[in-house]
Amino acid sequence: MKIAVGCDPNAKEFKNQIMEYLQETGYEAVDFGSDDPIYANVAAKVAETVAAGECDRGILLCGTGIGMCLAANKIKGAYAALVNNVFQAQRAVLSNNANIITMGSQVTGIEVAKMMVREYLTHSFDPESRSGSKVRRIVELERGTAEDEKRRM
Repeated sequence: MKIAVGCDPNAKEFKNQIMEYLQETGYEAVDFGSDDPIYANVAAKVAETVAAGECDRGILLCGTGIGMCLAANKIKGAYAALVNNVFQAQRAVLSNNANIITMGSQVTGIEVAKMMVREYLTHSFDPESRSGSKVRRIVELERGTAEDEKRRM
């Protein structure tokens, strides 16, 4: 599995540790950098790459994970989830089909982060699960149906 990883300067060392963990556990980690202080630039690159299918999943890191999550979700086809614990990391995939997770280097310890990454990457979404219709609705909202356009007016 090929994983896109990026961060802002606040999370550079955290990202390096996550990259090392990914490589040790057999994943191909693609580094999208950590030097751009405008975290949205890195988030967009990772999100575009994942949405295009060039990487299977993405991991974005900043101080809290919030900014990266907001920025990544602006890219069509990117479904980022901010995770703060192992259960959320698991459910990001199983319940929401997230293709990107975001974490905060200033609020998450590295060992917990590694456990969250493991849970996120070892599960896959089942479109026939009871979450299938919920995730399909999210995709519909992104695409914008005529019914949704009427609600926005």
